[in-house]
Amino acid sequence: MDSAYDILVEESDPPLNSQSARQRRTPLPWVQVSIILLLHTCEPISSQSIYPYINELVGKLDVAHGDEPTIGYYAGWIESLFFAAEAMTVFQWSRVSGRVARKPVLILGMVGTILSMLFFGLSRTFSALVISRCLCGLLNGNIALGGTLGPIVGGSLTRPNDRFPKVFTNQFWKEYPYFLPCVASSGFVFGSLIITVLFFEEVGRLLLTPAMANRYSMNFILPDCAHMEAMEAQIRRHLTFPVLISIANYMSLALLDISLNALLPLFLHTPIPMGGLGLGPMRIGYVMGVYGTGTGAFQLLFLSKLVRRFGIRPVFIMCIATFIPAFLTFPFISLVAKQWGVCMRVWILVGCIFMFVTDSAPNRRSLGAINGLAQTAVSSARAVGPALSTSLFSFSIQYNVVGGYGVYTTLISLAGLAILLAVQLPRHR
Repeated sequence: MDSAYDILVEESDPPLNSQSARQRRTPLPWVQVSIILLLHTCEPISSQSIYPYINELVGKLDVAHGDEPTIGYYAGWIESLFFAAEAMTVFQWSRVSGRVARKPVLILGMVGTILSMLFFGLSRTFSALVISRCLCGLLNGNIALGGTLGPIVGGSLTRPNDRFPKVFTNQFWKEYPYFLPCVASSGFVFGSLIITVLFFEEVGRLLLTPAMANRYSMNFILPDCAHMEAMEAQIRRHLTFPVLISIANYMSLALLDISLNALLPLFLHTPIPMGGLGLGPMRIGYVMGVYGTGTGAFQLLFLSKLVRRFGIRPVFIMCIATFIPAFLTFPFISLVAKQWGVCMRVWILVGCIFMFVTDSAPNRRSLGAINGLAQTAVSSARAVGPALSTSLFSFSIQYNVVGGYGVYTTLISLAGLAILLAVQLPRHR
């Protein structure tokens, strides 16, 4: 959990390439780092595992009554509320972890995630779904592997009574067909919770080398109010134009990324005559899982090489620009599906979307100069994106805006504005 403390350390310590820095280096604590990576998967699993089935679920609720054009409105709000609640509390959780300790806050967040996910699986009204997602976001101040596993879990385990009738024979699974993926997601978080309780060390102690521990007292690592005020003053001094423009670009990338992530399952779920592909939750989950795998593989294999070859700024601008062909591909897929059904041509075009979006997924943390503030801002953008894209999708279909494809015109325009924002990034860091 990054904070202003990291900035103070960066200013106080000699450069990493200096002789003294090299002498102070200690072996990397792989067990602790592995646990941190495990914890990083909890948020995307809890937020994205609902994507494959959320539109089908909303269609069965009392608010939509099976009216396909209106599903996007309600599904988008459910998806957005998670990030809205997260944006309201992420900075506060960071401050609490600074005053108390990181480990208890992480544990509390995981317990809240488990309970809220189970509540979501048992919800049968729109208001209950809203409450459960808000609770999940409020307690999730704590992305990646989770973006791959979450949709696959959600899609594979939905409606177990239909898919595995010999195993899930109880009437309960017919009445609550979306509870099993919530149990699976909660089970993953519960396993992470047990590992954290047993093996995770306090983050403040973990981050310090022995030499640094002698220089900073534990009162500074776990600061009181006076120290928090000093840190906040440091943050204010760092709010220069390069930092602000970096955070603004971080927000624009998050807005476009989450808008596409919310739009994709709605597009895949919507019947072909209405501009989608008419797929079920299982296939939607697998499609989104492939997308997550492709994104992770691209970042692992190519991103660092591209950044070394061209630099962060040109690569970021190129990545933002790829959102335009990604959004353009959606109406082409719809037209092909209407003409020939869901055939090989359609899957080729879907693969094109993945290629474009994968290219548009640089390491966003490279632009977060003050991570706590940046994460709050980005959570706000993520709160807007799902409701914006899915509502525009439904509005375009209902009122035949640009032949039902008005949503893509709007999102392409936003991508164009994001490019104009990206070129304002400093040429030199």
